[in-house]
This record gives sequence, C-alpha cells and structure tokens, in this order.
Amino acid sequence: MSVSKDDVRKVARLSRISVPEDKLETLAGELTGIMGWIEQLNEVDIEGVEPMTSVVEAKLPMRDDVVTDGNIQDQVLANAPKSDEGFFVVPKAVE
Repeated sequence: MSVSKDDVRKVARLSRISVPEDKLETLAGELTGIMGWIEQLNEVDIEGVEPMTSVVEAKLPMRDDVVTDGNIQDQVLANAPKSDEGFFVVPKAVE
C-alpha cells in the first residue's frame, strides 16, 4: 500500500498535528514502509497458534480478592489540607 502526501496531510489534519509541507514527502515514505511491514505480517500463517501474553509461560501468583479499607484512614487523611468525618473536604466545583 502506498501512502501519498495528500493522505499524510489528511491524517495530520484529523489528528490535529501540524506538519510542514517539506516534511510531508518524508512522512509519506515512512508510512508506506510501515504499511508494507504490516502487509508482510498478514502473510504469516498463524493457523493453530495459541495466543500468548508472554514468550515465557508462567503462572501469576494469585491471592484472595478481598475488599478491605486498608486500615490506614488516619495516615491517608494526615496529608489532606482539610477533612471532615473521615472524608476529604474539597471546594465546590459546580455551581
């Protein structure tokens, strides 16, 4: 797939990126190379290949999913400029 200067200009406008005119040709060439690499990946036969999250198969240590309050409310609120009844007090943002 070939990317033209007009394609680069359109993508830059849609993404709100300012690209000088003299850089459009260079970016078009780079994007064409990237698209060529993606087309090569589409040619790879992946039939029967299981998806993986890592090249090393490892089991993550699991723990019980228990909800706690951390038991450190005083320490958390110690840095707050203002607190009331165990909650942060913040200025009203909406009138």
